[in-house]
Amino acid sequence: MTPSEQSARALEVCRLAPVVPVLVIDDLAHAKPLAQALVAGGLPALEVTLRTACALDAIRAMAEVPGGVVGAGTLLTRADVKAAKAAGATFGVSPGATDALLDACAEYELPLLPGAVTASEVMRLLEKGYTVQKFFPAEQSGGAAFLKSIGSPIPQVSFCPTGGISLKNAHDYLSLKNILCVGGSWVAPKEAMATGDWAAITKLAAEARALRA
Repeated sequence: MTPSEQSARALEVCRLAPVVPVLVIDDLAHAKPLAQALVAGGLPALEVTLRTACALDAIRAMAEVPGGVVGAGTLLTRADVKAAKAAGATFGVSPGATDALLDACAEYELPLLPGAVTASEVMRLLEKGYTVQKFFPAEQSGGAAFLKSIGSPIPQVSFCPTGGISLKNAHDYLSLKNILCVGGSWVAPKEAMATGDWAAITKLAAEARALRA
């Protein structure tokens, strides 16, 4: 799978909704109802970060939810890519980009949303053919102001910024021409997951969906 093909698929995923939930799942029992709640609220693209012991099993469970498009986040190595694809992930997200990681995504045909945070990193990925990129950590790296500025000299690249984004500042990003969507964890608060308040999560997802009608 070429970088341009990966970016085409990433573009499709990013256009599904204005917010991609960034999910850290500690309890496998939460996976399926969480996915159902988010999809019901209008957020079908789900990023499950590979930061917990049950993350891969969570991807397997969430991939069974109708209407959901499940991806794996925090991809760092070739082994991560292989495991994520085997678990049923249909796209991947990485905080940065190495040649080994890019090669692995091409080998295993896993569309990647590669991370970049400087003009040089954005340009390097664009040179390779990645026109859709993750901007991380967004708030700590200049936020919406930086992305607005970089959009003038590098208009060919569109972004999904993540890191420090909430309902309060999401619109600052989504109002920019070079922003496809944002990634955020606020739509799946740990308190609601711990108590099984899936209706609250569906409500938060619906509010996020309404950010861009």
